[in-house]
Amino acid sequence: MIEVVCNDRLGKKVRVKCNTEDSIRDLKKLIAAQTGTRWDKIVLKKWYTIFKDHVSLGDYEIHDGMNLELYYQ
Repeated sequence: MIEVVCNDRLGKKVRVKCNTEDSIRDLKKLIAAQTGTRWDKIVLKKWYTIFKDHVSLGDYEIHDGMNLELYYQ
């Protein structure tokens, strides 16, 4: 289990526990459950890299305690 921190820079910071085998889509669904938004309206970025839904967290080398940028489309 790893813990990922997502910050939307609007005052909302979400901590989510997940596995490295989980996909970005699974992470978005966990974030949506905590924030109350729809998972398909969430965009996750790190610098200028937009994470795609079907790729796993391990493939993107997302580790424990990593910060991601949370955007809404």
